[in-house]
Amino acid sequence: MLLIALSLGSLIGLVLGLTGAGGGILAVPALTLGLGWSMTQASPIALLAVGSAAAIGVLSAHQNRLVRYRAAMLISINGMIAAPLGQYLAHRLPERALTLGFAVVMIIVAARLWRSVAAHTLSDDSISADALRPRRINIKTGRIQWNRTSFITLSIIGLLTGLTTGLLGVGGGFIIVPALLRCSNITLEGIVATSLLVISLVSLGAFVSAVTTGDVTLTLGAGSFVLGAAAGMLLGRHFSGKLPKHIVLRLLAVLIIAVSLVLLYRKFWLV
Repeated sequence: MLLIALSLGSLIGLVLGLTGAGGGILAVPALTLGLGWSMTQASPIALLAVGSAAAIGVLSAHQNRLVRYRAAMLISINGMIAAPLGQYLAHRLPERALTLGFAVVMIIVAARLWRSVAAHTLSDDSISADALRPRRINIKTGRIQWNRTSFITLSIIGLLTGLTTGLLGVGGGFIIVPALLRCSNITLEGIVATSLLVISLVSLGAFVSAVTTGDVTLTLGAGSFVLGAAAGMLLGRHFSGKLPKHIVLRLLAVLIIAVSLVLLYRKFWLV
């Protein structure tokens, strides 16, 4: 069982390292399908694993000066405020409802990943992505121009991220990355780096909140999963950029769809 947990954690970390922010959504299914845990049991451990792995990814992003720290802190603070509400709802909703909601979110994420590859290809062939992107948050010399609009926009992103993190035990990168792409012209590398910092802070904050309420059961299997995720992240960061990004993202989209269908089958048909 420990070897299974270590292997599953390594896979999640590897995907997270290769994609920047997309692998976190697979952490809860890895624990529920691979180890037989319930979603409420898996959620805090998944958050600890994803948060720790994301923190490792932030270190290399910091060296390249890609992280937007003020934006990340504003999003994270709001995320930490909203995460306990998500955790409260998670413990009061039926397991089937949580599974259905999680599967729907996974399908949406997979569709966005697939479309993002197509959009990136289109922008390369015709017009730059920056020219296509609305700039409700203005960027000057690589910095956010802070005003009421940018403050409100980033706060809303944080609240949605925290609510989803607490409810489903996911990092929230699938919210942060598309939202920042839509409302700013920060480079994709900067958005992914900023997203990793937010994921690490909000996920670890939600984990601490779960610990204080007694909702976490720490076992050797859980520790192996977390260690595996950290090791996988290091391996993924090493190979990131050496593999074709569009192929990696499309394979991840297919994997997410497949896992979501297995979740639905196990919960609703295999009875």
